[in-house]
Amino acid sequence: MQAARALILGIATARVLASPAAIAAEKYPIRPIHFISGFQAGGGVDTTARVIADWLSSDLGQQVVVEDRTGSGGNIAAQWVVNAPPDGYTILFVAPNNAISNSLYKKLPFDFVRDTVPVAGIMRLTNVMVVPPSLPVKTVADFIAYAKASRGELSFASSGNGTSVHLSGELFKAMAGVELVHVPYRGSAGAYPDLMTAKVHVLFDNLPSSIEFIRAGRLRALGVTVRERWPALPEVPPIGETVPGYEASVWYGIAAPKATPPDVVATLNKSVNAALANPKMRARLLDLGGIPMPMSPAEFGKLVADETEKWAKVVKAANLSVE
Repeated sequence: MQAARALILGIATARVLASPAAIAAEKYPIRPIHFISGFQAGGGVDTTARVIADWLSSDLGQQVVVEDRTGSGGNIAAQWVVNAPPDGYTILFVAPNNAISNSLYKKLPFDFVRDTVPVAGIMRLTNVMVVPPSLPVKTVADFIAYAKASRGELSFASSGNGTSVHLSGELFKAMAGVELVHVPYRGSAGAYPDLMTAKVHVLFDNLPSSIEFIRAGRLRALGVTVRERWPALPEVPPIGETVPGYEASVWYGIAAPKATPPDVVATLNKSVNAALANPKMRARLLDLGGIPMPMSPAEFGKLVADETEKWAKVVKAANLSVE
């Protein structure tokens, strides 16, 4: 009888130790990880996500697959991750749109800060104000004068409602006193053909999306949205030199569903920070126009919370709203 009880206890113990939760905690990752991006392939978010995914795949020994779930300013992707199992196998590429949407969208079915856990920072970067070479302007001041003379005939493209690209344009409109018609796309990659042919007239895009077009002369950079000149484009002045007080910084990172185990978050954070310390990876991110931003999960969480509060003030002051 005692032998039988011992056998049963042993089997039960083995089942507990072999449960999915126990295996995930002990060996994570044991299967492919889905890295969700909210924007089209070819844009800054997707491009950077694929660079990081390649590193994670090699470093963690499991394939990290980038999936673009576009629409609603990145909120379709965010909701997908919020609703995913909190096991570390579905993670989200995070950018300012996630902080902005919390106040801009009035009927979101989730609260980003409450319903996700921060994992890691990736990099800081700037948006850049770009126009087609055919537009007869060479400076921010030229553009303002041209826009005022055009009386609302010019349009500005964005990667979607609630993105930093959108809010950078809205902030410019308000502070420069110009009329521009907003034309949202499902990611900035879709805007570039129209921008280059002057069907739309200006874009305040993440630098990784536009830097090669600028270098090739297919677009003209008028200004960066940060307060100081940016290392990747030292010849391009800040918009704030012409529009005093104008500033819109950008950052990228990673989050996971709420209740993702701390050891899984720690594994991902360690791998991302190792990437940001690797000379080749640092050079790749710098080439994209970003500055590596290694952070602990807590530090990245504070950044997202602070940015959510900052952009809420901008949304309120500009009286912006998306249903």
